[in-house]
Amino acid sequence: QVQLVESGGGLVQAGGSLKLSCATSGSIINFYAMTWFRQAHGKEREFVAVHSATGTLTRYSDSVKGRFTISKDNAKNTVVLQMDNLKLEDTAVYYCAACRKVFSITTQDCDYWGQGTQVTVSS
Repeated sequence: QVQLVESGGGLVQAGGSLKLSCATSGSIINFYAMTWFRQAHGKEREFVAVHSATGTLTRYSDSVKGRFTISKDNAKNTVVLQMDNLKLEDTAVYYCAACRKVFSITTQDCDYWGQGTQVTVSS
């Protein structure tokens, strides 16, 4: 059974940093594009960042580009989202997902999801 478990969320002041981790079961990160989405209260879930299954291709939404970094540790089957210079608008529940594509990703392109971790940015 495939499992994705996020951790690392919390409360941080604007301008601060947080590191989210997604622990995966098996070797799913070798076969799926590992992706972070987020969903703010009352809004739709949106794409944040993706790392390709093979190689080092990464992509980011315009809203986080230059501030967030996605990486993988294949030996540990873990995906990490380093979030720096956080803004109030980054407040959301962050989800890790295993998706079937790297470009133009929507939630429909993802087969497995974690339970989410809350990130709250305060002023």
